[in-house]
Amino acid sequence: MSKDTHSAPPSPLLDRSDVRVKHAAGLGDTVSAFVDRIRSGDLGSLPVIVGLVIIWTVFTSLNPVFLSADNLVNLLFDCSTVGVISLGIVCVLLVGEIDLSVGSMSGFASALVGTLWVNQGWPVLLAIAAAVVVGGIVGALYALLLNRLGMPSFVSTLAGLLAILGLQLYVLGTDGSINLPYGSTMVNFGQLMIIPAMVSHVIALLPGVAIVLTGLRTRERRRAARLSAPSIGSLVARGAILTVFLEVVVSYLDRGRGVPLMFAVFLGLAVAMDYALKRTRWGRSMNAVGGNREAARRAGIKVSAIYTSAFVLCASFAALGGVLTAARLASASQQAGTGDVNLNAIAAAVIGGTSLFGGRGTAWSAVLGIIVIQSIASGLTLLNLSSSLRFMITGAVLAIAVIVDSLARRSRVSHGRA
Repeated sequence: MSKDTHSAPPSPLLDRSDVRVKHAAGLGDTVSAFVDRIRSGDLGSLPVIVGLVIIWTVFTSLNPVFLSADNLVNLLFDCSTVGVISLGIVCVLLVGEIDLSVGSMSGFASALVGTLWVNQGWPVLLAIAAAVVVGGIVGALYALLLNRLGMPSFVSTLAGLLAILGLQLYVLGTDGSINLPYGSTMVNFGQLMIIPAMVSHVIALLPGVAIVLTGLRTRERRRAARLSAPSIGSLVARGAILTVFLEVVVSYLDRGRGVPLMFAVFLGLAVAMDYALKRTRWGRSMNAVGGNREAARRAGIKVSAIYTSAFVLCASFAALGGVLTAARLASASQQAGTGDVNLNAIAAAVIGGTSLFGGRGTAWSAVLGIIVIQSIASGLTLLNLSSSLRFMITGAVLAIAVIVDSLARRSRVSHGRA
């Protein structure tokens, strides 16, 4: 028999010469992917950004002073205190839990710093460290009650709210308040310290550079795996747009006092937390536990350790937020941490996009959410309107955020089934 002279077509599994790397995703593909995410219910930060634009437009039309450089600088100072507390709330919400005692914890931390520093003569940094450590111990206690006794965090932290408030009153004693040394570094940090203009402009360059460098590394890894990758042009465009935006913001704030150092510290903590949640095994475990605890346990994740880390971070951030509040007010008093501090910290995380159902949220949720809340407070103050309106408007915004989150979650489930 004669052999067949026609050779068989090369197998795509054996002949790698026919394998082609998918074309780089251009700007049009990026926009299309963004639209697809929106349709699938992955709204990200879009709702809160749209809401923030609406809020700023309304208040500016009613009082142009709202968007003045000086008012925005004061707004950023005020955002930093509760914003740091809200970073901790993001941690516990990610794992599907809650901490209702963050307000009391912040007030107790401020009282502890005042007592140790002013009354006992401790070095200020040692007093601050002691307050943060106490916060971490309280968070570990909440985690112990949840992991060992199965006590719901709603109950344990509600009990903690009352107990810590009692400790705050006990530490402050009959005087009820402690004035911090005016003119000290701590008080200046909370009220006066501004980043030099040149330094703030240099810092504004870093996020855009980071986007480009990180995108290039991701692009090379995807190309090596023969997957579609964003084009270099789209990466440069994203970095350039962000850089121009930040430079314009910094230049505008420099027309007033400048960028507050305390707000820069708040953003630095948000960046560190964002990196930890997105780029580390711990962060992926946090999202996994919040999404499905049993599945996470079966995957080998130490669920109890993840819960412990979330509560420890939350209480520690609450204590640090209390220290910043004391620096901002130059005092520690019985009113610190009471009122709407607790609710604003939780509302900021939810309004910013962190899901109450667990498994979804970022550190930037706290940043965006607290800017929304403080924008409402600042705008109503400039209009000389009653604080009752602030509570009602903030409550309405919170309700809308939860409704959007619920609808988006339902849309993602439906899209996944489809």
